[in-house]
Amino acid sequence: MSLRKSFLSRKFSKSFREFNGSQAGGGGDRRVVHDSAELDRVSDSVESTASSWSTLLPELLGEIIQRVEDSEDKWPHRQNVVACACVCKRWRDITKEIVRTPSANGRITFPSCLKQPGPSDFPHQCLIKRNKKTSTFYLYLALTPSFTDKGKFLLAARRYRRGSHTEYIISLDAEDISQGSNAYVGKLSSDFLGTNFTIYDSQPPHSGAKPASRRSSRRFASKQISPQVPAGNFEVGQVSYRFNLLKSRGPRRMICPLNCPASGGSGNSEMKKPDYGSGHNTVLRNKAPRWHDQLQCWCLNFHGRVTVASVKNFQLVVALDPKGDDETVLQFGKVGDDTFTMDFRHPLSAFQAFAICLTSFGTKLACE
Repeated sequence: MSLRKSFLSRKFSKSFREFNGSQAGGGGDRRVVHDSAELDRVSDSVESTASSWSTLLPELLGEIIQRVEDSEDKWPHRQNVVACACVCKRWRDITKEIVRTPSANGRITFPSCLKQPGPSDFPHQCLIKRNKKTSTFYLYLALTPSFTDKGKFLLAARRYRRGSHTEYIISLDAEDISQGSNAYVGKLSSDFLGTNFTIYDSQPPHSGAKPASRRSSRRFASKQISPQVPAGNFEVGQVSYRFNLLKSRGPRRMICPLNCPASGGSGNSEMKKPDYGSGHNTVLRNKAPRWHDQLQCWCLNFHGRVTVASVKNFQLVVALDPKGDDETVLQFGKVGDDTFTMDFRHPLSAFQAFAICLTSFGTKLACE
């Protein structure tokens, strides 16, 4: 139920109780009065009270929402910012103007933020929980340093076997993970060997974009079910694991050419699809680990965010960075039997980072 409907329901219930109480307080007739005229009068009064919230001066309304935005900087309190956008269209428009993008304020607020670049100054720390029985993976935004706390749910993915290849369907709804769902946001598709993956977005990355022509990339059997619902998927990136034909010692090596969305600078969040068209192509590669003679293993500095040695662990940096930096933009590692950490930053979005991490699950005999 929306905030406005909930508000109307509670105000109506309270007014109805007060009305009945005043009728029963006369001492004589204590019957509950069901006068339709009186009920309409109470309803109109409640509607006028609610409409007064939607007709606040823009300056006053903007100041109220700005104070909520500044004070509620972390989940679960950040749900109050989302509630402001649910009151009415006018509140939603002003909230969109005030709430800035994740790259500008480092906060994930609306579902659209999951397809916008993360912050540049610090990484978003997340957790991935795996359910082996159902082949399902859940992405949470970490709210505490503990690896046992789930945090704020962001995305869910389920692995399916499609003939000779594997697909991961990614959804906003943990209970409804399918391409036909309204919560569907994209998918990840692999080849037969599980060494080459393609990332698909459910929305066109820019105006004039054409969906992938392969039949396996279509969302529905029919060509189009609605003008508002694209029937196809749109390619926004790839992940490739290099073959290890000589079976030499060393971890997996990967390269990721991606079409990253524009950061939008310090602009507002604009609760809509990301703009890949004004973004840029980025190529990521895994950071080479070093061999530790005493430990007799390959090592990377995960800064305490990875505690279990695993071939799945990796760090990605921007290949051929013009600044010459070797700064990690995505790191993924194991901290429990079915718990993994995922830390990402600009230029990756949460959706892209999650899709890349999903490629690490599963055996890759040609790469190990």
